[in-house]
Amino acid sequence: MQTTEDQNTKTLPVVPIRDGVVFPNTEIVLTFGRPKSLAAIEASNNTDRMVVLVMQKTPHVHDPSTNDLYKVCTIARIERLLKTEGEINALVKGINRVQILSYESTEPYFLAKVAELPDEATGSDEITALVNHITAELKKAVNMGKSVDFLSFMNIMSGLSPAEFSNHVGAILDIKPVEKQQLLEMTNVKDRLVKIAEYLTHEVKILEIERKIASKTQEKFDKSVKEAVLRERLKTIEKELGEEGETKEIRELADKIKKALMPSEVEERARKELKRLAQMSSYNPEASYVRTYLDWLIDLPWSVSSSNNVDIKQASKILDEDHFGLQKIKERILEYLAVMKLKAGLKVEDSAKTKKDGDKDEKKNIKIATPTILCFVGPPGVGKTSIGRSIARSLGRKFIKVSLGGIRDEAEVRGHRRTYVGALPGRIIQGIKQAGTKNPVFMLDEIDKVGADFRGDPSAALLEALDPEQNHAFSDHYLEVPFDLSDVMFITTCNVLDTIPPALRDRLEVIHFPGYTEDEKYHIARDYLIDKQLEAHGLKHDNVVVTDKALREIIRRYTREAGVRNLEREVARIFRKVAKDLVEGNNKKHLITTSVLHKYLGPQKFTSYLAEKKDEVGMSTGLAWTEAGGDILFIEVALMKGKGNLLLTGQLGDVMQESCKAALSYVRARAKYIGISEKFYQTTDIHVHVPEGAVPKDGPSAGVAITTALVSALTNTAVKKDVAMTGEVTLRGRALEIGGVKEKVIAAHRAGIKTVILPKANKKDLEDIPKYVLKDLKFVFVDHMDQVLKVALVQPLKNEEEVTPQTVPQPLTARLHS
Repeated sequence: MQTTEDQNTKTLPVVPIRDGVVFPNTEIVLTFGRPKSLAAIEASNNTDRMVVLVMQKTPHVHDPSTNDLYKVCTIARIERLLKTEGEINALVKGINRVQILSYESTEPYFLAKVAELPDEATGSDEITALVNHITAELKKAVNMGKSVDFLSFMNIMSGLSPAEFSNHVGAILDIKPVEKQQLLEMTNVKDRLVKIAEYLTHEVKILEIERKIASKTQEKFDKSVKEAVLRERLKTIEKELGEEGETKEIRELADKIKKALMPSEVEERARKELKRLAQMSSYNPEASYVRTYLDWLIDLPWSVSSSNNVDIKQASKILDEDHFGLQKIKERILEYLAVMKLKAGLKVEDSAKTKKDGDKDEKKNIKIATPTILCFVGPPGVGKTSIGRSIARSLGRKFIKVSLGGIRDEAEVRGHRRTYVGALPGRIIQGIKQAGTKNPVFMLDEIDKVGADFRGDPSAALLEALDPEQNHAFSDHYLEVPFDLSDVMFITTCNVLDTIPPALRDRLEVIHFPGYTEDEKYHIARDYLIDKQLEAHGLKHDNVVVTDKALREIIRRYTREAGVRNLEREVARIFRKVAKDLVEGNNKKHLITTSVLHKYLGPQKFTSYLAEKKDEVGMSTGLAWTEAGGDILFIEVALMKGKGNLLLTGQLGDVMQESCKAALSYVRARAKYIGISEKFYQTTDIHVHVPEGAVPKDGPSAGVAITTALVSALTNTAVKKDVAMTGEVTLRGRALEIGGVKEKVIAAHRAGIKTVILPKANKKDLEDIPKYVLKDLKFVFVDHMDQVLKVALVQPLKNEEEVTPQTVPQPLTARLHS
């Protein structure tokens, strides 16, 4: 099989190895099982037992081609063979490093021409130093636990030549097969030793790190064993002293349970859990859950409450200090405080009576009126949340606020059951714990924005907490014991009531927060916001002064809102520019007047409608309510030749469009009495338009103004410029009650209106209107359109009848209007 062409070139069988390298001068046992490998081993064993062992470039290739094999490899001699079923185990010994020059054949096995690659050995002091260094590092690695065959280690230490030494050490290095192939391909002994030194040094560092980790782990293990032994000894000592089962931690928890003054059933549950904890091993994972549960029970304020020494006058003073206006809300809060004070006195009196009579059960039979749950409803920025803080301050209680916006999981309210990992009580119990008292002022903010999904309905979970008849025994899923919420003053806030479920809404006493009027905004800004923003911007009254006219101009032309948040932002915007001027060296006093507002705030954002300057035909002045307050609006009617079409523009809602149609039907029905042809609609198209077409408008309260404008256009009679009106109109001309009277009347006063026409049923609403507004306006109360026309038109109609209560047609059905 072997042919010799020259001294360094041989033709030998080639056996691919998947992921290993055989170095010269080393022995290794290999297992062969692939057909070509078996054929090559058999052929070599039958001749001179010499074979070329070469590593594959890709280990997972089962039948490699010549391109899948490295060029540099090792000639090895087969020392021994052991044949098994389908495999051959061979002990081989590397002889020389060779390079494959070419392949003579590939079937039935690889046969290749190879040339020997001699080592470039140079005897130098540097090579000797490298050998010594590697020897020391190898000993260090073996001492640290590196696994090395004993015979291999002894061979390395037996004084080999540098070339043989490098081959033996390279074979036992814990490196990748590719890196071993790189070592094999190095013919320069010095370079090979340098590379081996690098690999061995890195391996020693890894062994050092592993040793440190193992040492720390062992220390922890030893500590745990030590603690376990000491605990067993402690138990034995406690048993001898008669204190079996009680550790220091258990005794501390028992003392805390006693000091917490829990209700009897809660204390019984706590002691039961404490007994379970005492019987558990410290290694039991459930022990931490039981300990956390006991901590929650202990930390809750079962018997801790704030003082109930209520001073009505002091509370009223605090509410007035923090908020301007809101008289109805403040009155309701003071009523609540008065009831609470009387209840406290009744309880003291009842306690004395019980003590005197010695009847322990009599106190339980007295029924004390339970407090209602307040619900503040209003647009954003009107002070719903901030007044909650004022209530707490006036009561001398802790204040807790929980935002319910976006909550969709029922467990957020009632807590998670303890079977879940990471379980916690719900928001209500968490808030009580945070307050540290059992009678805080508890605000549930944005209750209208609670959602519901597959995890449950949080609003349903609130039913028990917010029901005064049930919340004395509120059950949280985590605590699994009742907690008394009857002393908590719950306050809820929302923007709209529509999204609150009826069952929950029924448990709430609704208090509406109307939007602030212009005058109220002025006083809030003057008395509260300016001082607040001066402090926030580091300014003083000596630095900047805002005139009253400028403040009102900001309210009218730069903001349009129900609350005062944007107003506060505009004031802050002015003060920021003032602060910048001061820092830049302009120390003069800044006077903010209407003439300089454009400099600080830019162009005006909103227009403010004023009454018309002259009487107009086909145009009346109506009154509208918005979240930002009231406003006046103009109803314009134009007549054109046509076929009786009614054209409506100005982005009118469905209800307002129906009001226009009802007004036209009324005019047609009363045409004879108004003094126009009964067939006017056959040759005339009517266009009703409400200016500011980009602003949506809706509601029935413009019916009276629309009817007046129609009559004015059809009779060519002007409407008085200083008369404004509001009210719903029926087909029979009845003027029905509407809402938002306060805001509408104030808007009329601001616009320069002199006379306001209102439905007679709205006369009661004038109580809420400021006196200075009532003083400047004339009010006319009507219950029929004929009375409206007599006041609103500049001259009486030709065939106008005197309308009396007997001549006013009655509606077919009673209807409720708001």
